[in-house]
Amino acid sequence: MVIAELHRPKNVKTLPNVLSKEETFKLIDLITNIKHKTLLALIYSSGLRISEAINMKIIDSDSQRMLIHVKNAKGKKDRYTLLSTKVLVLLKEYYTIYKPKTFLFEGQYGEQYSSRSAQSVLHKSAKKAGITKQITLHTLRHSFATHLLENGSDLRYIQDLLGHSSPKITMIYTRQQHIIEKHYQSIRYAANIFIFVLHN
Repeated sequence: MVIAELHRPKNVKTLPNVLSKEETFKLIDLITNIKHKTLLALIYSSGLRISEAINMKIIDSDSQRMLIHVKNAKGKKDRYTLLSTKVLVLLKEYYTIYKPKTFLFEGQYGEQYSSRSAQSVLHKSAKKAGITKQITLHTLRHSFATHLLENGSDLRYIQDLLGHSSPKITMIYTRQQHIIEKHYQSIRYAANIFIFVLHN
């Protein structure tokens, strides 16, 4: 058999694990350390990658326009994403206590906060919240996108917030089962109204 004729198996595209809104809020609420709470709340509410969060400087948050300026992100691109009013309150409280000098989130000795430490915080809080799903810090970013989609946000808008280079990457969130079910429910609802109108 000629090797070139062998068919390569297609790459299996698995859907990312996503937390429900209730799970996300519980996970963050159970964190008592203000630095840890602020970091995870910011990652979720702004849809940040962990590298983007720990590279943030103090000047990157714009409380006037309620935006986060993500600089030199993946693909060496800048973008703006959302700054939640609740996270702004956390940021102000955190800053008053810790007074970071260079990076927004710093370690014990003023060095850049590590992704390993943030991952440890996530897992401890998830265990405390009774969450058994296999999650990472990136799960918070996936959850952010999914929750926006559930609330009816336009896919292109979500793409811009996440900094995806192609809409095909963002499209993966439309394959989540609960998104599909919600979409079909709206179709069935519209169809039922149409049938009702035809018979009256």
